[in-house]
Amino acid sequence: MLARYIAQDDPEQTPKANHLIDSLTVENPGFICLAAVVELVRVLQVCYDASKEESVAVLDRLLRIPALVIENAEIVVQALREYRGTTAHFADCVINRSGIYAGCAYIATFDRKASNLGGMQLIQ
Repeated sequence: MLARYIAQDDPEQTPKANHLIDSLTVENPGFICLAAVVELVRVLQVCYDASKEESVAVLDRLLRIPALVIENAEIVVQALREYRGTTAHFADCVINRSGIYAGCAYIATFDRKASNLGGMQLIQ
């Protein structure tokens, strides 16, 4: 639904997504879970060929909509900051920031790109 709202590309689903988002208020907000945020970035990049910069801009805009509550918004903000300066995937940045928030000593990974994130440790 979020991808349709952002892309405005489907004649049947886009008006429904617009109606839903436009009906939200601060008193009656929409909720976006952390998994949906990660999936949105993946869909934008894989299905819509969005660049990293475009994906970051979309999330920046979503974070500023008062009628949307984003689960663990602070983790998303930190992951976005990290994502801007790395070659790791956004999902890895969210995993890393979630682990740091949870107080983990480190996050184990086999992903070399992800292992460059502070908080991730490459398992060999």
